[in-house]
Amino acid sequence: MGLLSDPNRRRALTKLLTRLNAPICVMCYLAGVAWFMGLAFEPFTLRTYMSENAMGSTMVEERFPAGERALATGREFAAHKKKVGGMPVDWLVKTMQSRGLEVFTQSFTRKLPFPDENKERYMVRGTNVYGILRAPRAPRTEALVLSAPCSEGNNNNQAVGLLLGLAQYFRSQIHWAKDIIFLVNEHDLIGMQAWLEGYHHTNTTGGDWSPLQGRGGSIQAALSLELSSDVITSLDLVLEGLNGQLPNLDLANLFYAFCQKIGVLCTIQGKLQRNDWDTTSGYSHAAQTMMLMVLKQASGRPWGDHGLFLRYHIEAASIRGINSFRQYKTDTTTIGRLLEGMYRKLNNLLERLHQSYFFYLMPSLSRFVSIGYYMPAFGLLAVILLLRALDLWVQLGASPPGTEDGVAGGVQPSSPGVLSILTPVVISHMTGVALYTLPILSQEMAVQHFPVSETEAVVLTAIAIYTAGLALPHNTHRLLQGEGTEEGWRVLKLVALLYLAVLLGCTALINFSLGFILALSLVPIAAFITPHTPKALSAAIMVLLSPGCTLLYCVFLFQELQETPVSLQDGWMLFLSVISQGILDHSLYGSLVYPLLALLIYPCWLLLWNILFWK
Repeated sequence: MGLLSDPNRRRALTKLLTRLNAPICVMCYLAGVAWFMGLAFEPFTLRTYMSENAMGSTMVEERFPAGERALATGREFAAHKKKVGGMPVDWLVKTMQSRGLEVFTQSFTRKLPFPDENKERYMVRGTNVYGILRAPRAPRTEALVLSAPCSEGNNNNQAVGLLLGLAQYFRSQIHWAKDIIFLVNEHDLIGMQAWLEGYHHTNTTGGDWSPLQGRGGSIQAALSLELSSDVITSLDLVLEGLNGQLPNLDLANLFYAFCQKIGVLCTIQGKLQRNDWDTTSGYSHAAQTMMLMVLKQASGRPWGDHGLFLRYHIEAASIRGINSFRQYKTDTTTIGRLLEGMYRKLNNLLERLHQSYFFYLMPSLSRFVSIGYYMPAFGLLAVILLLRALDLWVQLGASPPGTEDGVAGGVQPSSPGVLSILTPVVISHMTGVALYTLPILSQEMAVQHFPVSETEAVVLTAIAIYTAGLALPHNTHRLLQGEGTEEGWRVLKLVALLYLAVLLGCTALINFSLGFILALSLVPIAAFITPHTPKALSAAIMVLLSPGCTLLYCVFLFQELQETPVSLQDGWMLFLSVISQGILDHSLYGSLVYPLLALLIYPCWLLLWNILFWK
């Protein structure tokens, strides 16, 4: 405190920070990147452990015996699904009723803002079927959910069969203290969204669905099951939910503990755990796993049906069966016993899962990185913006050389007008509003005048508006009519730096992965861009580090990390698909990534672009 309260010491510290500003910023950036990459090194991570006392021991005896019968039920479900050409609602209702459940249905309709060409749907109509097993030993105020999506073709039939088999087996048990809801939802996330909104009496996305006739207690936890093969070699745990939300770490710990107990091969991000952490290949494997989680979390989309539960403060995850590691075999009975053990442990909960972490990264299922370990990596990047802002503030506050009155050569230095600062800020955000609203609003007009589909019209309109923003400096200067000054760009950059620091800081608190990726690309150009740098080189660097190009790099990096590299043409098509899916996810489920990029991040980048071409 004495250092800051003493004017002389404060002045000396300010001079030191301004004199060494550029070297300190470079060191902070390199240290932030190195810190992040070091998080995958096992000695820098923590070993997972169970924080919830009610789930601390896996000493329960799992006795589920009906794996083969569950597969037979799955084949019967597939036959009825093929016969009716969709969800066999009547058959599911009868089957659940025969297993002693209270069975209800919910119909829903949802019109997409534009056709989803990936799944070839526009007007979606479907029915959810769910059965409730009432708790025999409790007042029925709490519930657990086990769901299985009714997917197209031959996908996920085995999961529905196992769900019905577990329902019949759970019905014969008397130790349940919570209602258990067995849900088969149609049209994956759209059906799950309709069911959750109906269950909680909310309608945040504008869907049309019938009210639920039967409800259980307050949902404490949920698992979504995805099995598409009779032979399962490993189980993959999917955690990433809507807007980068993650379930309580104890849910992942519970899954890993029972996999270890029963002897099931388990993966995260589709990658097996390795023990050779002290080798280059072992570290590379952990880093790839962690970076896959970062990219998935940054996308803001739910990577399974569980992702929509998290917005209701329900801890949920998806368990996905994989048939790839041929030397391992896991039968359906074993998977059923694993689920039985997990639900018996969740049944013991006296309160919601809350004692473990909600913010974490996982380089493997047995190790995790807590928020206290990974936030300094972002902090080192964010402090660069504050250091550059301090440098600009000192430059603006220093009196110009000359007379005592601050007059140099008898000419009063011109100060920036309000219009010169306000105009680029307003125009940048108006461009962001156009990028957010026009792609969907103008799709019909684009289809009428150009030979493109609705989806192509939306994506190409978004790209066109994004590219048109590059003409912003020229239009801004036409409006200013010569009001630009040397101090004007400094004030504008000071505003842009503080604005970007607040944006990235708030984003990182909600979704660290998205905030860190944006900071990696935006902080360097925000820190060092000025009107006096070489125009052509600086413009090329700014375009290459713009939010759109960053998204393109992430698409290629994601494919490389998944060991499915793509060509430039295929990568471009994936990039266009990611844009359309981002807009759909925002319209259908409330994903915040697209409005964040369009309304805030892109206008902030346009301010920096305007500074480069300041006159």
